[in-house]
Formats: sequence, structure tokens, C-alpha cells
Amino acid sequence: MSIPQSGGGPIESFNQLANLLEQGNKPKADWRIGTEHEKFGYCKDTLKALPYEGERSIQSILQGLRDQFNWAPVEEGGHLIGLTKDGGNVSLEPGGALELSGAPLETIHETCDEVNVHLREVKEIADKIGVGFIGLGAAPIWQHEDVGLMPKGRYQLMDAYMGEVGTMGRTMMRRTCTVQVNLDFASEADMVQKFRVALALQPVATALFANSPFFEGKVNGHKSWRARVWRDLDADRTGMLPFVFEDGMGFQRYVDYALDVPMYFVYRDGKYINALGQSFRDFLKGQLPALPGEMPTLSDWADHLTTIFPEARIKQFIEMRGADGGPWRRLCALPAFWVGLLYDQSSLDAAWDLVKSMDAETRDALSRCGFRGRVAGGSFWHQDDGIGPASCEYFQRRFGRAGADWRRWHGA
Repeated sequence: MSIPQSGGGPIESFNQLANLLEQGNKPKADWRIGTEHEKFGYCKDTLKALPYEGERSIQSILQGLRDQFNWAPVEEGGHLIGLTKDGGNVSLEPGGALELSGAPLETIHETCDEVNVHLREVKEIADKIGVGFIGLGAAPIWQHEDVGLMPKGRYQLMDAYMGEVGTMGRTMMRRTCTVQVNLDFASEADMVQKFRVALALQPVATALFANSPFFEGKVNGHKSWRARVWRDLDADRTGMLPFVFEDGMGFQRYVDYALDVPMYFVYRDGKYINALGQSFRDFLKGQLPALPGEMPTLSDWADHLTTIFPEARIKQFIEMRGADGGPWRRLCALPAFWVGLLYDQSSLDAAWDLVKSMDAETRDALSRCGFRGRVAGGSFWHQDDGIGPASCEYFQRRFGRAGADWRRWHGA
């Protein structure tokens, strides 16, 4: 989960909301790759989830990383809840899953090296205290009461709200993990094309990286139970966003959508103020019940954008959010898959040609059947003209014959 946003003065013009997103526009030479991944920690002898405090705990892992590998601490209310170093950060998911939000890096090789270093550091600390970590999309054996909530004000508010909307919000918070990749765009038009392809093909990524067939000690009937959880979480802030495929899509249209998503909180002086269910539109008028008479800042807007959870999300980059957490090889494969599709114009155009005729019903169906889905009689993962080869053509053009085997590049 995101840490509080910083910087940005008061919002004095409605145009500033879209401008904040538009500031993400970058020339191709400046495009980067950011990888985020979560993993469950457990006690090796009992297989129990790690508590926040204690000899074998999430706190002990964070302290070890801080002291032995020179990560700088991030605290909230006197609790160590994260770390930062070299443009990346380590944070805690609501149920204690450990997340690395990697630095923006130039190549797949660099992001894979970053993953390797992080996992090696975590293992070195964990081995000393009898703790293990596992990459899965959902906790395979734990019950709800087995997993405690981490001491972050944001999570206390979310937990209360999740109990009122949908049926799976608290499950998502405590017992699911994901891996995602964050990629750049050059312009509004480039953002729109990439966003549409990213949303339409998230179900394919979900299917490719499905890794959560067990839950509460049983086979759950799904390849990705995490994806099933997200389908019944909070309809106001999740899903496939049909409006993205309509005429007029751009930064302002996404702003209009985000303004209608109910708020969670406002962050002031190190504390999260309860604004559950309130309207950012009212905030812009100085009429937010949680802070009557106060006007929002750009940091408040940036914070609000982090509380929206569609399958792909816009900030000053695009987040691909549809994949289950997994082992090392898959953590490197996911960014390769999306970079191959979105950072090469020929591959991006080919992907768009494949999905542009789909309607909302077809996209929804694809979200349930993944790469087994078909459009106009063709397979999404056909070895000659489907998504797999389209992604790998980028690597073939860049690296020649070494990039020709798409299974090699995508961890198959």
C-alpha cells in the first residue's frame, strides 16, 4: 500500500487535478520500469503468520534490514512501518505482507537485479530468526483471525470501511499478495492507448501469473483466488473501468471518475483523519465534513488517487495490478511481459488491434477465462499472432536472436 504523498500546495484551480497526472508525460528516453512485489512472512516451525511485534515478527525484519543493510526508517505513531533507500521503499501491507516498491530503473535486467538483492537481504535477516517468506497470490492456510492488522492509521480506517462494502475487502487486506509493474507514457494520447491495452489485457496477465489455488487449507476452485477476491471488494473503486474505452477518454475523464470515488482519509500532521465515504468534490468546495472550511492540497489529491484500485491505475505512470504474487522467476517475468507490449510501438499497436473491437461484456468475460479467451475466433495467446509473441517481438528487435524465444523472456 502507498505511503502518504508529500509536496504540492493548495488546489486553487480545477485544472490542477488533471495537470498533476499530465506531469507524468516523459520522452521515451526517460521511460523507466518500476516493479512492486509482496510476499507472506511466516514462522518456519508453526507456519503461523508473523505478528507485528516480537522476536519473530515483521518489526524484527524491518529492524534487521535497517541495521544491517542501511535502509532509512519510516515511522508512524512511534512504530517502524517502512524503509527507504536509493529511490525504493519497503512497506507493509495491512496483514503484514512485506512489499518492495522498487526504484524506477532503465532495463529489465536492472529491475531483476533489484529483486534479487532485496530477496537476498530479506532471507539473510529472516533465516536468523526462523522466519520464511513465500510468494503466492493468497495465503493458503490462514483463517481471518490468524492475521493481525499492522499499526498504520490508513489500515484501521480501511478495515472499518471494508466491512461495510462488498464481502471480500478484509480478505484482500490480510490474505492476498500481488506483483505489479509501473510504466511511463509520453503524452495523453499515449497514456490512453496504453491504459486501454493494459485494462483489456489484465485478465490475460492474471491467468498467466495465477498462483492462488488454495485458501483456508482447501483447493478453492480458482487458479487465482486473489482475482476472485478483487471482484467482490468495493464496486466504487475496483474493476475494468468501461469509460476508459469510450470517446473522450483522457486525463480529465479519469479525474472525473476519481472525484466520484468515496474518500477514505485526509492525512494531517502525521495522522489519518477519518473521511470515510465523503466526497472529494465537497473537499474542493471547502465543505468536507471531516475538515469543514479547509481546502485540499495537491498532496491530498495524490493521496486520494492511491485509494482507487482498478485493474490498471493512473497516477503519473500506469500501474498494472492484475497479477498474483509469485516466486522470483515470475517477479522478473511480469515486467518483461508488459514492457514488451507497451514500450514498443509496433507491439502496442498489435495489442490494440487485438482488443479494440471488444465491448465491455467481452472484456468482463475475458476477466474470468484469461488467456483461454477468444476474440473474433483468435486466441489471445496464439503462438503466431497473439499477445505472447507481440510482447516478445520487442525483445527480438532489441536483442536479436537472443530475444526470439518468448517462453524464455516470459518465464514460461
